[in-house]
Amino acid sequence: AAGSAMRDASSVQPLRRLLLTLLAQTALAASTYEKSDPVVLYANKVGPFANPNEVYGFFSLPYCRPNELEMKREDLGPLLKGDRPTKTLYDIKFREDVPWKTLCKVTLDQAQAKAFKQAILDDYYFEMMLDELPIWGYVGELKSKSGALATLIPRELDNSTHYFLFTHLDFSIAWNENRIIEVNVSMDPLQRVDLSSGSRKIEFSYSVRWLHTDVPFEERMNRYAQYSFLPQSFEIHWLSIINSFVLVLL
Repeated sequence: AAGSAMRDASSVQPLRRLLLTLLAQTALAASTYEKSDPVVLYANKVGPFANPNEVYGFFSLPYCRPNELEMKREDLGPLLKGDRPTKTLYDIKFREDVPWKTLCKVTLDQAQAKAFKQAILDDYYFEMMLDELPIWGYVGELKSKSGALATLIPRELDNSTHYFLFTHLDFSIAWNENRIIEVNVSMDPLQRVDLSSGSRKIEFSYSVRWLHTDVPFEERMNRYAQYSFLPQSFEIHWLSIINSFVLVLL
């Protein structure tokens, strides 16, 4: 068993290095900014965390969306792994904090509420892109009672199941000179909506904090080598894409 674990670990490391190389090559397209320059946040995709091959466009869920969807042009590689980066309504400017701002207010119909609830049930994550840096977070959180009795009650009839939709995103962005070095997003557990309560009026909001860092631009991809949210499934998904390329070449 120990030998198997060592083989698994050794096989993951080269793949992780390859992923970092691919990410670093993409990051070369990063921009330089002056204070107050707009920084475009792209919404990319959503899907179940446990299944990297099942991905959908971010706006397949009824999030706040522009009147007209404007997609970023991508090379073949990102398209093959399901990337469809699309401009969002977030108003982010270089080195300008946003304490709190409404993104949009919506009233979900029954189908839209069901879509969010199903995404939460399936443990959906989302991926965004800012200055060629990926950002990951969860759509929501499922709370339910455990035990033998809970397994006998259909989930749709179980009043103890709560589908919490995260409605506020807090972005922390590190900068050095005229470059963006690091981006993180967190979901505020105090700003969420319980869809199981029948609530349909949703206010999506966000905040932005800019932090100075001494990390040079050339090293900004190093953190992804040990990024806690980077799922093993992400690596497996890239491995399947690489295998597809090899088969095509053969």
